[in-house]
Amino acid sequence: MEHLTVETFKEKVFNFENGGEWKFAGDKPCIIDFYADWCGPCKMVAPVLEELAKEYNGKIDIYKVNTEEQQQLSQMFEIRSIPTILFVPMEGQPQAAMGALPKQSFEQAINDILLP
Repeated sequence: MEHLTVETFKEKVFNFENGGEWKFAGDKPCIIDFYADWCGPCKMVAPVLEELAKEYNGKIDIYKVNTEEQQQLSQMFEIRSIPTILFVPMEGQPQAAMGALPKQSFEQAINDILLP
């Protein structure tokens, strides 16, 4: 799982500096976990994401964004509570979910949003 910075985010997810509408830059759908090291629920989500990264290897990418270190990205997505999980399909708008989701909810979102 890769930790995104502003630079790698622009490369792999969305180059927001061009100002235009949302256009996903990746080559496969992704999940972005906005988290912080001190956040208890974030720590509960981490192992679930690691399992999903193995199970869906080659089908989806899973990224993490540390909201403390990457405040510009947090502000851009108006992250107010963590963890916030962003499901980013190849086409269409990303969809956000808040809180420590169980694995089943991730799988349902992957099948409904990312790999329909």
